[in-house]
Amino acid sequence: MGHRFFIAGTDTDVGKTVIATGILAAANTLGLSTVAIKPVAAGCEPTPEGLRNEDALLLQQAMSLELPYEQINPVALEPAIAPHIAAQQIGKRLVVSQLAGYCRGVLMQRSDFAVIEGAGGWRVPLNSVETLAGLAKALNLPVILVVGVKLGCINHALLTAEAIANDGLPLAGWVANRLDADMPCYEENILTLKSLIRAPCLGEVPVLENPTAEAVSQYLSLDSVITP
Repeated sequence: MGHRFFIAGTDTDVGKTVIATGILAAANTLGLSTVAIKPVAAGCEPTPEGLRNEDALLLQQAMSLELPYEQINPVALEPAIAPHIAAQQIGKRLVVSQLAGYCRGVLMQRSDFAVIEGAGGWRVPLNSVETLAGLAKALNLPVILVVGVKLGCINHALLTAEAIANDGLPLAGWVANRLDADMPCYEENILTLKSLIRAPCLGEVPVLENPTAEAVSQYLSLDSVITP
């Protein structure tokens, strides 16, 4: 089956996609075949081919296998709002079992390394009962947590790590993605996170002028999550 991970974030706009593309590039460099899935995405733009999401397109570009866009992003929603609200506005209902089915279809591809990227934070609702965390649970995937390093990130990171553990999923590792170049006491915050999160840090990504997948991958190590 290869290596499979769910990419979660401490919040929205913490750089999940940027880090996910960097992880894919790092895996590509190791000679692994890679695939990525963005099961549900809001804020999609109309194109002649249909709705397209910028994050999903970046994932498609970073992975090594060639798949149709519709397999990478099976649920594309136009309103740039919470996915469950965007779905409601067009008469759709997001359901874990359906999203899990989409993902399993792609994960059956013969890839060495796969990432499934969530939307927003760990508890983003899909409907009145289910959340995206339920998708990670249904797929039984270890989690890589993207921590957007800014004021308040320690609390967000620890609460998210606790929620992941309470949901019965292993935290395979985490990535520190610096969002504020002028953040005071950055190093002290990183040391605190490393001492309190019970999972390896896969890397610290600084504020980059051009955060391409290859550029981000230079700051990441997959040694602790890729076993022979």
